[in-house]
Amino acid sequence: MTPKTYSPPKTYSQDRLMQVLIAPQISEKSTFVGEKNNQWVFRVRPDANKWEIKAAVELMFKVNVLGVQTSNTMGKETKRFGRAVGRRRSWKKAFVSLKPGQEISFAPGESK
Repeated sequence: MTPKTYSPPKTYSQDRLMQVLIAPQISEKSTFVGEKNNQWVFRVRPDANKWEIKAAVELMFKVNVLGVQTSNTMGKETKRFGRAVGRRRSWKKAFVSLKPGQEISFAPGESK
């Protein structure tokens, strides 16, 4: 029995791609990963797949993506309101690797 191989769809809706990326994730860990491995970390929609994330980054930032790794982050059960325990929302993040020599700038007014 041969394993299934998946191939990305040929085209994506541009409206869908503009909704895939929610925001860049700026933290100490994402900065360290970015400097060490030329990766950028984004919050993405929970139903987005790796091919959609790659196409969205290439469309929005005009860069060449080498690879995408995703991670689902579970929400913490830390908020208490009397007897009721709340829960933070679960979310998905994507580690996007760029080809060497390429960079994404989030500063306003800068473009390469």
